[in-house]
Amino acid sequence: MAPLNFLLLSLILSLSALTIPSSFAASGSIAVNYGRIANDLPDPSKVVQLLKSQGLNRVKLYDSDSTVLAAFADSNISVTVALPNELLSSAASTQSYTDTWVQSNILPYFPKTQIEAIAVGNEVFVDPNNTTKFLVQAMNNMYSSLSKSNLQNSIKISSPIALTALQTSYPSSSGSFKQDLIEPVIKPMLNFLQKTSSYLMVNAYPFFAYTANTGVISLDYALFRDNQGVVDSGSGLRYYSLLDAQIDAVFAALNSINYGDLKMVISETGWPSKGDANEAGASPANAAAYNGNLVKRVLTGNGTPLKPNETLNVFLFALFNENQKTGPTSEKNYGLFYPNEQKVYDIPLTLEALNGVQSTPINGSKSQVATSPTPSGDVSASAAGQTWCVANGNVGVEKLQAALDYACGQGGADCRPIQKGATCYDPNSVVAHASYAFNSFYQMKARGSGTCDFGGAAYVVTQSPSPMLIRVDYVVSTIEEAHFI
Repeated sequence: MAPLNFLLLSLILSLSALTIPSSFAASGSIAVNYGRIANDLPDPSKVVQLLKSQGLNRVKLYDSDSTVLAAFADSNISVTVALPNELLSSAASTQSYTDTWVQSNILPYFPKTQIEAIAVGNEVFVDPNNTTKFLVQAMNNMYSSLSKSNLQNSIKISSPIALTALQTSYPSSSGSFKQDLIEPVIKPMLNFLQKTSSYLMVNAYPFFAYTANTGVISLDYALFRDNQGVVDSGSGLRYYSLLDAQIDAVFAALNSINYGDLKMVISETGWPSKGDANEAGASPANAAAYNGNLVKRVLTGNGTPLKPNETLNVFLFALFNENQKTGPTSEKNYGLFYPNEQKVYDIPLTLEALNGVQSTPINGSKSQVATSPTPSGDVSASAAGQTWCVANGNVGVEKLQAALDYACGQGGADCRPIQKGATCYDPNSVVAHASYAFNSFYQMKARGSGTCDFGGAAYVVTQSPSPMLIRVDYVVSTIEEAHFI
């Protein structure tokens, strides 16, 4: 290995380069759920400004409140509205009911308010009021009502399901839906989603799995932190995060009944900042780690091990702590913000923030704090200054190799030291070589926003990559390439 000064000199060589092609520009999206079961929340107009200040441009509601929808007019924020479970019976009974609902809750606001989807019910299969039998007919009636105003292609219809709809979820490859749901409702619902070119909404919470199995599930695995991973005994795929494993269990369940091509959106996921004594892991630090690392994983990563080419689109739960929610203490404490609009914990929510370019905070001042992943996997803030670019092993060897080839070719990175027989050839792994090449490109581009991405194959760190490249045990384990997520 080259001496440290030689390595750092190599990393900042400036060569001519082309822009990264669009094939390396795809990434997932981060949105947020705006629940309102509280008596101390800010006015909807202030909520719109809060979302804008954080760079968030998609939000999901749990109803279709007129004041809220009016507040989002001309905001350029896409909105998913909801038909609550208690209205499913009426929506399924007559077409005239959904006609009237659309006329009252959609037409007065669209398109000034960018309504992009309607969630018909929420976790209907576990609704104690037994509304499952109404779901698909209500979705069909809603679609017909939208069609009467020629909105069926502009506004999608779906219905969030909980992971409890699965009969089996571990290992992920054995994922399957509950047998008593498949024929009566799962298949008809999936047929509807296919026919209307919509997507499946899934609510997934690693917190629930972790707190119920603390002796089995690693907290690092649940929080997207560096870990040895879990091998799926059926597929042989290795998982480095519990959420990825949960998502792939749903994909496997879809595959098992021949709906594997259906798109998916994670309509809820989050981690509470406070909980009861029996709710292990509920804390501000863990909530910040989960949501912060999830944002990083979504915005700089690719798909899951089973679906590596499918980007993730995620709605965080939730925007605010909600003091009137029932149930355990955790239910009131999933918010990113307190009702006074102050952050419960500080995490970046956009790619710009991850790369050190913050959105305008609520108080209007500009922050020059660079936000980026630390080697432990958590997202933290550090003083503005030098940053480096390293490979994201989670995207897989094939995508890393393609990005490496681009960086060393069209990208113009100085890859001479990682050629066979050269000073930095060892450790001879795609992750190590890619980290070197990506950083060369990033430094050459003056650490500009978007120059450490490569379609999710790389991300920014605030610690010099030189020690990481020297420490073989950090970059590459003894049996496999490490995954930074």
